[in-house]
Amino acid sequence: MSGAHIAAHAAAEKRKREQEEEELMTGYTPTDLTDQWEFKIVRSATNAFKRPDVFQQLVQHEGQAGWELLEKLDDGRVRFKRPVSARRRDGMLPRGVDPYRTRYGISEGLLAFWIVAGILLAMGIMIGIIMLAESGAFR
Repeated sequence: MSGAHIAAHAAAEKRKREQEEEELMTGYTPTDLTDQWEFKIVRSATNAFKRPDVFQQLVQHEGQAGWELLEKLDDGRVRFKRPVSARRRDGMLPRGVDPYRTRYGISEGLLAFWIVAGILLAMGIMIGIIMLAESGAFR
């Protein structure tokens, strides 16, 4: 099994565990669902929300579209809610404000790609150094 397959499998397992955890942690009451609320979770593949300034920036940005902070699940996931009536103002939001954004920063897939690419590059450099050393280039 290659490093890319292992990384992809680990990411899929992590995502499955998080979904199960979210189902347990974010139980909605009948009132939540009948009072015309909508909910979302914004995710960061790099756990960017551990930085208080980034977390506050996220909350302010989401607030422009009427989203209210419910809870910070962890450094990579934040849950919001807003009244369904806020949808009427979506067309008037400033450029760059996506009311249904669920990702912050780099995606998990792109992050995994860069990690695998970095590992392959490091291995290539090491192999090149070993080959040069064996050929006597450093004498």
